[in-house]
Amino acid sequence: MSDLSSKLVVVSGPSGAGKDTIVSRLLGMDSDFSLSVSATTRAPRGDEVDGKNYYFLSTEDFLSKIENDAFIEYAKYGSNYYGTLKSDVEQRIRNGKTVILVIEVNGAANIKRLYPGALSIFIMPPSSEVLENRLRKRQTDSEDAIIKRLDIAKTEISRSTDYDYIVINDDLDRAVAEAHEIIKRTQK
Repeated sequence: MSDLSSKLVVVSGPSGAGKDTIVSRLLGMDSDFSLSVSATTRAPRGDEVDGKNYYFLSTEDFLSKIENDAFIEYAKYGSNYYGTLKSDVEQRIRNGKTVILVIEVNGAANIKRLYPGALSIFIMPPSSEVLENRLRKRQTDSEDAIIKRLDIAKTEISRSTDYDYIVINDDLDRAVAEAHEIIKRTQK
């Protein structure tokens, strides 16, 4: 699949940076883009739909897929596994799409190692205070979970220089436009 790596876009950033919102807007403005749907062992939140938001798997199913080399990357984040299914990405690229993967920094590093032609964009919050406020406004996590996410964010932000581009999400419209321009300019 190395010849397909030019059609892969990796988007990472700490929880609360706005990466899902930015990617959602990108998908709405460009029909050439397709979102890779990640698999996870975490429980669905709110009205998330299996196969649309995530492929929700049991831990046993996820571990079985690891053993069968079904992922192009996977990682454990907190107490849950997340991964990108090879079959999902390959099918989308065969259908002529630029595939956007929203994944954490360890998975992104693995993608860049396996597919050096993949484009990587790190979505950066404007400050740690803004990031904390965004996480609290969600009202989806316990205080312990928020503290854990903020701690993980420090490590993730320290690795932002590993990415091809950094987009600071201080203004959503500008950040979306910047990410779109980067992808269109760099995709073949």
